[in-house]
Amino acid sequence: MDLLPLVEETRAGIVENIHIGMICGVNNRLETQFHLGDDSHYTFFRSASKPIQAIPIFLTNSIDKYNLTKEEAALFTASHRGEAYHIAALESLLKKCPVTEADLYCPASYPLNARPKEEMIRNGLEKRRLYHNCSGKHIGFITACRELGYPVEGYWEVEHPLQQHIMQILSILSEVPVSKITVGLDGCGVPVFAIPLKSMAITYLKLACPELITDPQIKNAVIKMTTIMNASPLMIASERFICSTLLEDQNIVAKGGAQGVYCFGLKEERLGFALKVLNGSEEVWPNIVASILEQIGYCNKETIARLRALKPSVVRNDSGVEVGTINEVFSLFNTYEDSFG
Repeated sequence: MDLLPLVEETRAGIVENIHIGMICGVNNRLETQFHLGDDSHYTFFRSASKPIQAIPIFLTNSIDKYNLTKEEAALFTASHRGEAYHIAALESLLKKCPVTEADLYCPASYPLNARPKEEMIRNGLEKRRLYHNCSGKHIGFITACRELGYPVEGYWEVEHPLQQHIMQILSILSEVPVSKITVGLDGCGVPVFAIPLKSMAITYLKLACPELITDPQIKNAVIKMTTIMNASPLMIASERFICSTLLEDQNIVAKGGAQGVYCFGLKEERLGFALKVLNGSEEVWPNIVASILEQIGYCNKETIARLRALKPSVVRNDSGVEVGTINEVFSLFNTYEDSFG
């Protein structure tokens, strides 16, 4: 495994922390163009798989059939943070879709964001499955099962036809044979998939550039899904989180996962990226992605500025005093200087 430093954190001029990892960027010829480290390293998608896992529901007519808003439909791809607008949309989904909260396999939880979690605890509210950050995905799973004629029972098992369907879709998008996909168990209890980092980048290239998808039904479902993600970025995470910040840019399809995994695709540039921070940190995602965009000459400087605002390069202590810095220390290797377009 080829591990290289991505970000250094300093205090009083001394390096206090180093985030190591790997990055891969592929062009529309499905070749590695930008890279740092080992692009063949097998990596679990974690929640970066949610757009892929949501494709079955977008293969159905559920959005029109159940009169779903774009905000509600976006939750099928989301790691929602449990803000009031997330909960309201989730409650509405349960009323519209053929799903009850008891059907959900994800465990009862409090919201990820501190403010709604603290308010619920203060008001004596108990954990609910609906508050779990994967609840929208699970509502989508169950609805897809009922629309596609799959049994709901055991929808979380790897042998279930829904999960097998998702693996087939991932194989088409990533160009990794199903037999080469490694299966693990995710935090919410459903299968999670590992493939080479380069193949993850290819997957997000195709999400951003669906004309590269050979299956016309999957292509149309991806167009529908990514349009909704870009139209409702706050539903995918929440304010001041990288996924929502990137999805504000209509040129970007993006989603992160646990343990330092981040993936995004650029539509006009026809590039897909995947990265893995080996210590599992999500804190430095904005720094890394901003640096990637700067290094490839990305034209939307407002997007880069929004990322920089999420995680400034200055470290301050609890009193707001400047005590250190956060510095990207990597330079992407560009294999093909003329591979755009």
